[in-house]
Amino acid sequence: MYVIVHVYPFLKKKVGFANDELTKEQIELLRNAFNAFDPEKNGYINTAMVGTILSMLGHQLDDATLADIIAEVDEDGSGQIEFEEFTTLAARFLVEEDAEAMMQELKEAFRLYDKEGNGYITTGVLREILRELDDKLTNDDLDMMIEEIDSDGSGTVDFDEFMEVMTGGDD
Repeated sequence: MYVIVHVYPFLKKKVGFANDELTKEQIELLRNAFNAFDPEKNGYINTAMVGTILSMLGHQLDDATLADIIAEVDEDGSGQIEFEEFTTLAARFLVEEDAEAMMQELKEAFRLYDKEGNGYITTGVLREILRELDDKLTNDDLDMMIEEIDSDGSGTVDFDEFMEVMTGGDD
């Protein structure tokens, strides 16, 4: 899809959406939490501490969910999780937060552009948004994108279509 190729990379850079890479700040936060529970600097923490650390980071999980997550990370069942394994585990929560934040931002943006509260924006408004996101898009690029998005030729885009354009998916 032409739209995804142009818009999705912008969003990925903006909020790390669907990106397994953690920021330096996130890694530092995780390192501090990990080190607090590895005072002897053994290079691992006991799986029993994972729930406590995730709680400190703002994630409350029920015992069954926590056990499933730990089993995924501690594949050998040693009861020890190294820092790299811990970051893999924690990354799913941090990336999920970014996705939720982006969803909220997009809802707010759509609401602002849907000034009359009709539940849709015009393709003209969408054209302006896309141009703001990437000023290198030509009129031909924009025409192709709009044609793809507005396949029925109605001249409008509802929130679900807007989300698909902005996130590169249809979930």
